[in-house]
Amino acid sequence: MTRIIMHGCNGKMGQTITNLVKEDPDAQIVAGIDVSDHIHNEYPVFSKITECDVEADVVIDFSNAAAIDALLDWCEEKKMPVVLCSTGLSEVQVARATKTSTQKVAVLKSANMSLGINTMLKLLKEAAATLAPAGFDIEIVEKHHNLKLDAPSGTALALADAINEEMNGQYEYVYDRSQVRKKREKKELGISAVRGGTIVGDHDVIFAGADEVITFSHRAYSKAVFGKGAIEAAKFLAGKPAGLYDMSDVIG
Repeated sequence: MTRIIMHGCNGKMGQTITNLVKEDPDAQIVAGIDVSDHIHNEYPVFSKITECDVEADVVIDFSNAAAIDALLDWCEEKKMPVVLCSTGLSEVQVARATKTSTQKVAVLKSANMSLGINTMLKLLKEAAATLAPAGFDIEIVEKHHNLKLDAPSGTALALADAINEEMNGQYEYVYDRSQVRKKREKKELGISAVRGGTIVGDHDVIFAGADEVITFSHRAYSKAVFGKGAIEAAKFLAGKPAGLYDMSDVIG
C-alpha cells in the first residue's frame, strides 16, 4: 500500500485524484495540503505542508508555483519523494527541483502525466527513425479548450522534442506559415494550435509521405487521465533513491 500526501487536495485535480484513489486497492491518501478548507475529505487536511505530521511514502503535487519552494524544502528535510505536477514553474524553480532530485530525494516531473501520451512519446521515436529518413513530413496539431492561455501546449512541444531528439535535432519548429509564401522545407516540423469549447486535450502527430499518411492520435476525455498517471507515478516513486525521474521511467 502506497501512502500518499495530496498537495493541493481541494483543487480540481486534487479532488480527481482523491476519488480515483478510493478505487485503487494499492494506494491511500493519508493527508492533504490546501489553503482552502471548503471541501470535507476523508483524510486530515493541513493548510501548510510544514504542519503535516502524518507518515507517508510520497507526495503528489497538483498545487501552484507559489507553493513549490516550501514543498521542496519540506521534502528535502523529510527525504520524501515527490511527484511534481504543478505547471508554470519558473526556471529557477525547475533548476531547484533538479538540484533537489540529484542531491536529496526522488523527484518525478513530466510534461504530461497521461500514461497514453507517454506511451505515444516512445512510439513516435520509433516511427520517426523509420519514416523521417524515408522523406515523410511531420506535423503536430493540438486542440484544447477556449480557456487555455498558452499555445502550443507543453505536450505538443514534448511530442516534437521526442521526435527531434531521435533525429539528432535536425528539425526546426514552425508555428505560423501565414507570413511566408514558399514551399515547405524538408526539415520543418509544423506545430498548430486550435482553441475552442471544452476540449480537454487532443494531440495528432501526422507523418505525411508520398501517397500515404500515418497519424498517431491521443484524446483526453477528462482530466482523470492525468490523475491516473500521477497515481501510478506515486506508486512507482515511493522508496526510490534520489534522482530525477519522468513518466518514461514509470511505463518502462
